[in-house]
Amino acid sequence: MSKTIEQKKHTLFMVLAGIFLTNAIVAEIIGGKIFSGEATLGLQPANLNLLGFVMDFNLTAGAVIWPVVFITSDLINEYFGKPGVKRISYLAALLIAYSFIVIFMTIELPPAAWWLEANGTDSNGNFFNINYAFSKIMGQGLRIIAGSLAAFLIGQLVDVFVFQKLRKVTGPKKLWLRATGSTLVSQLLDSFVVLYIAFYGMFPHQQIIAIGITNYIYKFSVAILLTPLIYVGHYFIDQYLGKEHAEKISEQAAGDSQSFF
Repeated sequence: MSKTIEQKKHTLFMVLAGIFLTNAIVAEIIGGKIFSGEATLGLQPANLNLLGFVMDFNLTAGAVIWPVVFITSDLINEYFGKPGVKRISYLAALLIAYSFIVIFMTIELPPAAWWLEANGTDSNGNFFNINYAFSKIMGQGLRIIAGSLAAFLIGQLVDVFVFQKLRKVTGPKKLWLRATGSTLVSQLLDSFVVLYIAFYGMFPHQQIIAIGITNYIYKFSVAILLTPLIYVGHYFIDQYLGKEHAEKISEQAAGDSQSFF
């Protein structure tokens, strides 16, 4: 038996929500690793002189999959509007907080002696304390977690607000403008909110700004490069729902998304 449009809409939201939640949670958990963007591409360090600090494109590992969150968020925004984005964003924040609570609990569990012995040396035979390594890798600071959650929620609310304001101007056309424009504005805030909550008082003001600028340049570039994928996702969703139904759902989503909150 074929699905009704409401069943298809429900299935679509569940799929997009699953992709969004999985990538948002994983990105937060792996965010403790910082990697060199230049080395990943086989390039020399950028050595950008920003505000008196020499900065390279050193990024959190979560940045690797965060673009998937951008894309999914914009698609949820397009078809489910502010109510859909708010619902999934609040749920993501709760699940991220829950994940870190569980991680902190596991850090406090006493390690088994055989586990320490079996994993006590690296490939070169050098000794290391794997329980200490586990704690250092998984146990991000509370300020970093608080900063990430605050930046995530603020970024999502700003993203949906700007997206729908641009849609009011452009109508159903120019998806690239509202998808890219909303991401650029929301990630500008995201890049600095998380840094100031996590590192204010620990690093000089100018250094925090310099780090935020390099992170934003990366997000700015990725948002532009990923624009075609928004259209790919839009195309397959329109095919799944049916062009006429997809347009009606999108219009309804826009009508339900007038205010910021």
